[in-house]
Amino acid sequence: MTKAVQKITLSPSRDIPFDKLVLSQSNVRRINAGVSVDELAEDIARRGLLQGLNVRPLLDEAGVETDKFEIPAGGRRFQALSLLVKQKRLAKTAPIPCIVRDAASDILAEDDSLAENMQRVALHPLDQFRAFHALREKGQGEEAIAAAFFVTPQIVKQRLKLASVAPALLEVYAEDGMTLEQLMAFTVSADHARQVQVWEAVKNSWNKEPYSIRRMLTETSVRASDRHAVFVGVDAYEAAGGTVSRDLFQGDDGGWLEDPALLDRLVAEKLQVEAEMLAAEGWKWIEVATDLPYGYSHGLRRLAGDPAPMTDAESAAHAALLAEYRGLEEEYSGQDEYPEEIDARIGQLEAAMEALEARPLVFDPAEVARAGVFMTLDRDGSLAVYRGYVRPEDEPREETVVQDLDGLDAMGQGADAAGPGWQPSAISGVGTVITSGGQPLGADISEDEDDGALKPLPERLLMELTAHRTLALREAIGRSPDVALTLLLLKLVTDTFRTSGASGSCVEVSVRHVYMAAQSAELKDSTVAKSVDARHAAWEEDLPLGDDAALWDYLTVLDQGSRLALLAHCLSFGINALHEKVNPYGAGITSGGLTRRMAQADLVSQAVDLDMVEAGWEPTVDSYLNRVPKARILEAVRKAKGEGTAQLLDHLKKGEMAVEAERLLKGSRWLPEVLRRSDLVALASEEIAEGQGDDAVQLEEIELPAFLTTDLPEGVAAMMAAE
Repeated sequence: MTKAVQKITLSPSRDIPFDKLVLSQSNVRRINAGVSVDELAEDIARRGLLQGLNVRPLLDEAGVETDKFEIPAGGRRFQALSLLVKQKRLAKTAPIPCIVRDAASDILAEDDSLAENMQRVALHPLDQFRAFHALREKGQGEEAIAAAFFVTPQIVKQRLKLASVAPALLEVYAEDGMTLEQLMAFTVSADHARQVQVWEAVKNSWNKEPYSIRRMLTETSVRASDRHAVFVGVDAYEAAGGTVSRDLFQGDDGGWLEDPALLDRLVAEKLQVEAEMLAAEGWKWIEVATDLPYGYSHGLRRLAGDPAPMTDAESAAHAALLAEYRGLEEEYSGQDEYPEEIDARIGQLEAAMEALEARPLVFDPAEVARAGVFMTLDRDGSLAVYRGYVRPEDEPREETVVQDLDGLDAMGQGADAAGPGWQPSAISGVGTVITSGGQPLGADISEDEDDGALKPLPERLLMELTAHRTLALREAIGRSPDVALTLLLLKLVTDTFRTSGASGSCVEVSVRHVYMAAQSAELKDSTVAKSVDARHAAWEEDLPLGDDAALWDYLTVLDQGSRLALLAHCLSFGINALHEKVNPYGAGITSGGLTRRMAQADLVSQAVDLDMVEAGWEPTVDSYLNRVPKARILEAVRKAKGEGTAQLLDHLKKGEMAVEAERLLKGSRWLPEVLRRSDLVALASEEIAEGQGDDAVQLEEIELPAFLTTDLPEGVAAMMAAE
């Protein structure tokens, strides 16, 4: 039996004057979303109404059709038309294309409204890209496209950027084989072959996140935020023919430079220009490197230059800043904390004074003629210049030594004078030798022709051969404790007693003298300082410091007790239990490092049974009391002499309080927290806890301040203390 085919009858369409249309209460859209009514009105004004309204005859109370029509579907278009009428850009009687549904239809008005809004399918981003691309191909600019579709120009740029993705990957995206985020990640590179290669590598992998795709596509590129790129400048790189790829879909720090070789050449050229300008200062040599190795200045003497004097204007500015700084310190010295605005102002004053005090160094011209400069790139891409280093071979020599040397080369130096890697090279107009890695800066390093002459071994070969000997020596020293101790002592004695760092060593251990940049005036005359100086002078008198061979023989025959005593003396100069200001930006000591240093110093203090009172420290006006707030002074007296004595001082001015506190604390063995040993603090806490049940504080033990006991009979003073 043949199934009957249902015939479809479409609703008729007709033009209805605008003033005959009203918005239906059956319209399901209540919340505006997407393009605004204003933007829709502008679009209708530009291109006309692309889609008619769905209307129904409006019935009166008796169910009879009126001459009005309600709009259940197309309400936003109607609102946009109403706006155009209100703006007098559209006539009230203008005919509006409408599809007229029969008033007796079985389909409800809400049904029509819901269907029109739900049956829509959003345009695929790839179709949007292709449409934007077609418009641009036909002459429309990005700004015009953005204005026509009420999107930002950035959106248009992003969609058009998808044109840089390989067509094969666009098809994968069209078939839902990758996400839009993954597709956008491929736009950082214009190399279609590389894009396809990366997709093949990641498509079956667990790690195919957009950031992984970007990383793989840019692994041979250099970020514009890299210090090399910052040093050269992206504009200069592009002017030299370099290309930059950018990511329009997320922050890229300026993009990626696609030609690392070109960037390296530009860096070298700019460094050479900077080095040649620096050579005008008269330095003997300039070593240029984008990365200076750790210990680059090891064995070199650093010139001690004098800061350039301030101008009259700079001196006046510094004096004004210092006066304000000291005035604020004096005004708020009695407070535990500075007010926030005062603390900020003090920080500003300190920064301004430090900027004025950071003077360029002025060196002796005779020293400049034998010294050199290291030039490199700082972490932020700026040029870093370290002036005033003297190589051992450039140190002044006795005239008799220089006159009778065999084997001088054409430069007037011995074959090994500068070590097996140093060679004179690119000489500037004022005689400065400019090198990079021991080679002329900017020179094309190629293998010399073999002319039959016996030349020094290549530096690389020397490094490889001496690596074998280094490893063999390590193995031998590891099974020779006596030789190891002698070698260690040789190096530590050299570090401790020789002021010049010109001598090298075959063992990389050292004692670095730790200098106390901040110290009280009496420290150098203290008991411990005199003890250290005396011990140092005694050893210095006995040690043959002029010759390594003689020193080796001396250390070898020294008895074991003396060897260990000398080791302890040398090691002591490297002790660093100093508190330093923590730098959150990486330079200097970190917060964790400072905590470890102080904890380790406490362990060493316990091991040597250090007593800072026996070492000569006591709380005086100058050493402590006049440099802390009043609350700190009272706390010290309270801990040492009890609450009653502290209360007798709390009404005094700070200066008077500090003087009285010094007298009261003398002989009390009180120490500030930083000088206390943690093991003794814990022991004292236990003793206090054990005595808390007793009436441990006796009234007669309260010591009166001096100003209260002057010329008073002993009994009266005791009565006052009891009160």
